Amino acid sequence: MKNSGKILGLVAIVLISSLFIFSTKKEAISKEIILTDNEKNTSESYQIKALKIPSNLNFAGELVPLEKEDIKERIDRELLVNTYWQSNGLLLFKRAHKYFPIIEPILEKNGVPNDFKYLAVIESGLQNVTSPAGARGFWQIMKATGRENGLEINTNVDERYNLEKATQVACNYLLKAKERFGSWTLAAAAYNAGNAGISKRMNTQLVDSYYDLLLPEETQRYIPRMVAVKEILSNPTKYGFILEDNDLYNLEATRTVKVDTVITNIARFSKEMGINYKTLKLHNPWLRENKLNNASRRLYEIKIPL
Repeated sequence: MKNSGKILGLVAIVLISSLFIFSTKKEAISKEIILTDNEKNTSESYQIKALKIPSNLNFAGELVPLEKEDIKERIDRELLVNTYWQSNGLLLFKRAHKYFPIIEPILEKNGVPNDFKYLAVIESGLQNVTSPAGARGFWQIMKATGRENGLEINTNVDERYNLEKATQVACNYLLKAKERFGSWTLAAAAYNAGNAGISKRMNTQLVDSYYDLLLPEETQRYIPRMVAVKEILSNPTKYGFILEDNDLYNLEATRTVKVDTVITNIARFSKEMGINYKTLKLHNPWLRENKLNNASRRLYEIKIPL
């Protein structure tokens, strides 16, 4: 009996050990299967692919010389950055639908290629932003440039935030630069680096093409960024952006109220127009204070949403 008890005890120990080992192996196999499935699901649902660069890329009708290896690499960089920065890409599609209908007719009226709407995209993301250097608005216009082109710029009124007027100033600048340098790519580069900056580098380096110039990093990326943004915004599904019409932003219909007097309180004026202060300022961001001084009795056009 004593021996039988010992034998039963040993059998029990062996069985328990076997069950523990089997359970541990099963758990390990299960974890391995789950890990494999997770890896498989990740690769199926999200793939980071290299992009094929189209061979016929152009800006304002000027072909991009992709046979130059450095140009090809710069275009590739901008296509990758702007494709895989998905949230920013989606916002650009949404804003473009809202603001391109304002910009495009002004470019056309002035004989500036439609591709220059992408300059506003890369300058500001189609927002009224301020740069560290003090450039403002969609077109990032400096104070001196704005005033030279007839914009009113002070603490009370800043027309760099008036999209229609700022787009006209951008057209004026680009047309003069095109006349000076002979190409739209150089005109675009001059918008970023200045006429004098581009002219100096062309004279020093003895070249007459944007794509042959050695330029500061920001200007070096300038045209490739516009080309990449143009390509992506023109071909959303090709680059994985899926949007429906109701996903896009729309510009509210407005009426214009002409004012040639002082407005002592814009909040009160807004109430009289049937809207509130915030709504009026959203549609007229060039009004910078809660009043319109208008000492010269100039005629202003204020947009009021219908």
